[in-house]
Amino acid sequence: MRIAILGVGSIGGVLLGALADTDAEMVAVARGTTASELSEIGLVMHTPEGSIEVVPPEDFASFDSAAGPVPESIHGTCAAAILCGKADSTPVLVQLAEDVLSPEGVAISVQNGLGHAEALAHRLGRSRVLGGSITHAAWRDGEGSVHWAGRGAIRLGWLDGGAPSGAATELLATLEAAGLAPVWSEDMQRVVWIKLLVNVAINPVCSIAGVRNGALLEVPDLWEQALAAMQEAAVVAEASGVDLGDLVIEDYLRQVAGATAGNRCSMLQDVMAGRKTEIDELCGAVVSQGESVGVPTPRNAMLHALVRGIQISPHLD
Repeated sequence: MRIAILGVGSIGGVLLGALADTDAEMVAVARGTTASELSEIGLVMHTPEGSIEVVPPEDFASFDSAAGPVPESIHGTCAAAILCGKADSTPVLVQLAEDVLSPEGVAISVQNGLGHAEALAHRLGRSRVLGGSITHAAWRDGEGSVHWAGRGAIRLGWLDGGAPSGAATELLATLEAAGLAPVWSEDMQRVVWIKLLVNVAINPVCSIAGVRNGALLEVPDLWEQALAAMQEAAVVAEASGVDLGDLVIEDYLRQVAGATAGNRCSMLQDVMAGRKTEIDELCGAVVSQGESVGVPTPRNAMLHALVRGIQISPHLD
């Protein structure tokens, strides 16, 4: 099958590198410097086990999404498109997904935040869209190499539940062959919200404090802030009709923070690099949804404001 990775940053790089070891034909869609590096030197990936793998440019097709329309050789040829770009790039990525997919192809978003799968469904129809969530850890260094910092899983499933079929079945098997540990879910709303709960706990607190994830388990004040943000978001989720089941908030946060203790979260990486963060799509989404269902969200509102302040502070006189 032919799979397009839309947005080859850190997570997109891990997917491209892992899937390049399978029988799948890969298409890498990036822009700017990343697109140039992919077409000229390929992908350099550091695996969790410490080895360095190089995927040469001739092993996959690639194009710069900012340079013009999708090439005719790729247009309408992909059985699957995986959206990996930043949350604020979703409108562009949705258009790219529509352009690269075959009529029977499926799209899946593994981005942070809410609403990405719904945006895809609005364009492609719900029968061609999978919800997704990824827990593999990754970061990209200043030289363009991708570091697969820790193994996790990919959860995916139809927006309305049901067993895998068609291109989704083939995608599931290909992800398994790539060692990406896919898990099929019949309740993707729950999966996406649980990912959001963890993100609003870890990302803003670690970014404001400038620490790795494991610091949450070592510094009581940081732990209190993270846990409170997560619990607040859980109330919003339940008020929105999401069944969190037997999830124990504190235990789950402790588990994730421990498993990723040495990682710098993606938001901290953005802050350190002077890039725009995804705080609007994380804490901002909780605040917005809380207003819709009548649940106050003061902790998420505070973290939202603080991270936005960090973003704009370098530009102040």
